[in-house]
Amino acid sequence: MHEPNDFLDDLARKVIGAAIEVYKQLGPGFLEQMYSKALSVELAERGIEHKVESPVALNDKGHLVGEGRLDLLIENKLIVELKAVEKLHPIHHAQVISYLKATHLHLGLLINFNVSVLKEGLQRIILS
Repeated sequence: MHEPNDFLDDLARKVIGAAIEVYKQLGPGFLEQMYSKALSVELAERGIEHKVESPVALNDKGHLVGEGRLDLLIENKLIVELKAVEKLHPIHHAQVISYLKATHLHLGLLINFNVSVLKEGLQRIILS
């Protein structure tokens, strides 16, 4: 496994801090879209460059086979996938891995807001 550099680790910490603030304000129980909008506002207030619903081309052997959408792309370096589900499942982790492969990025955050403590809903995913 190749650990992300200090810049990327710091960026992830900042995004997690913003997510914690959103969670403090909203708590669990809303739809994913609400958390996405609230997190976008919080990131903007903190001066963190990001794109919401950023398109990503999906290729197979050099042929475009479709397009995915990243919930958040932070400074073109970090993927954030948001959920508001009862429990994270392996498919959610696989989704982030697939997006990391498609974008050639190395770090993603999987954040589930439908938890009693946000720490339980955070996963840091490294493409190795």
